[in-house]
Amino acid sequence: MASVRLDSVRKVYDNGQVAVQGASFEVADGELMVLVGPSGCGKSTLLRMIAGLEDITSGTLSIGDKVVNDIAPKDRDIAMVFQSYALYPHMTVAENLAFGLKLRKHDQATIDRRIGAAAETLGLTTMMDKRPGQMSGGQRQRVALGRALVREPSVFLLDEPLSNLDAKLRHSVRTEIARLHRQLGTTMIYVTHDQVEAMTLGQRIVVLKDGEIQQIDTPMALYERPANLFVAGFLGSPAMNILQGRLVQSDGLFLQTKQDLRLPLGAARIDPGWLDTELSVGIRPENLQPGSGQAESFEAVVDVIEPVGNEAFLSLRHGIHELVARVAPENLPRVGDLLKLHVAPDRLHFFDPVSGRRLLPG
Repeated sequence: MASVRLDSVRKVYDNGQVAVQGASFEVADGELMVLVGPSGCGKSTLLRMIAGLEDITSGTLSIGDKVVNDIAPKDRDIAMVFQSYALYPHMTVAENLAFGLKLRKHDQATIDRRIGAAAETLGLTTMMDKRPGQMSGGQRQRVALGRALVREPSVFLLDEPLSNLDAKLRHSVRTEIARLHRQLGTTMIYVTHDQVEAMTLGQRIVVLKDGEIQQIDTPMALYERPANLFVAGFLGSPAMNILQGRLVQSDGLFLQTKQDLRLPLGAARIDPGWLDTELSVGIRPENLQPGSGQAESFEAVVDVIEPVGNEAFLSLRHGIHELVARVAPENLPRVGDLLKLHVAPDRLHFFDPVSGRRLLPG
């Protein structure tokens, strides 16, 4: 096992495109770190630089105590799992698992021991004579994981390994990866655009946008204390409601939007200097609740109701404002109903509307 450290790592292509802008962070020995962001944010490029598949334009990359900028991929003691499985179709599961070990001239006893252990861990023992074409997507992804596992590397790199699977299989293989990490205690760096994968797998998460790191923290810290408007809107499903307006104090605290929504904020904790200034206010869907008995409430029309079992999502409209509330599935309103709502004042998020950065009282 080994730590991975990036110091101002930057990638600029020959055409001048900046794919990664000075990334600096450390993945601790044995940590599972997730790189997440929208398509084109630089997360896969960053992973490929760690793997040695992309040259580093500037900065320093270290694995353990060794700077590896100029070290070939095969000598970095890493194993990579790709989105496309990359299995040899003419080989059996056993032959796919053994192929890399044979190339590295391991003796047969070592190969048999490692393949047996990986097959047992991943539930592949009854499939060793099958070829990839005879297997489901989830089974093939487990073989791809097993091929990395038998290498016994210092660092595992996983590049969107679940994106080709259906929802049920994604959950199953995601659980498998989490269990493997706990069992092996190996350093893992996992790339995904799926925030659910990021939140459920990562011990810490690196959020990227346009090649630049936006925030690094634990999943719940990112959710509860997003550093800026991008992180606030990217993490969470449904996404955070964002409203922009002027903060006013008049028989209570309100956000007065340009479209004449007067949103009562109750006893929200603010900085006095924010009054009469333009702010963006974020409200998580679970913190926007029906409340006909609340004095500090406003009305919105129910546009769409999405019951999903243990909860329901209400798409709401107040003038031109579109809002989403997460509510209990009992006693749901009907489409077209005028619903009274109130916000949880102690769960509001305030942001500078120009820079997007999070604002804190004091």
